Amino acid sequence: MSKSNGKKTARVRRKAHIRKRVRGTAARPRLSVFRSACHIYAQVVDDVSGRTLVAANTLQPSVQGEGAGNIEGAKRVGVAIAERALAAGVSSVVFDRNGFLYHGRVKALADAAREGGLKF
Repeated sequence: MSKSNGKKTARVRRKAHIRKRVRGTAARPRLSVFRSACHIYAQVVDDVSGRTLVAANTLQPSVQGEGAGNIEGAKRVGVAIAERALAAGVSSVVFDRNGFLYHGRVKALADAAREGGLKF
């Protein structure tokens, strides 16, 4: 087993463990975060109806800037997802780190979303 395959397997196991407990409802949807090597994505999901309410990522022109795959890019996505969620009438969410460690870009996105007005 290669090292990268072991990391991916470990993240998938952590993700399954987290998702057993974290569910998004209409009153309090789930803020799901995914990070790749170059970009970071966030979406607010109502798991009961199976709908994505709002989304933001570093590929969108309104969020793009210097450095998409770094902490600054994650902060821009956090602010954008908070603005869009508040505009859609969502003020409180459940945070789903999607198996990623709460550190670096994931933490920066969460902190920026909190500063933008979302309650976790």
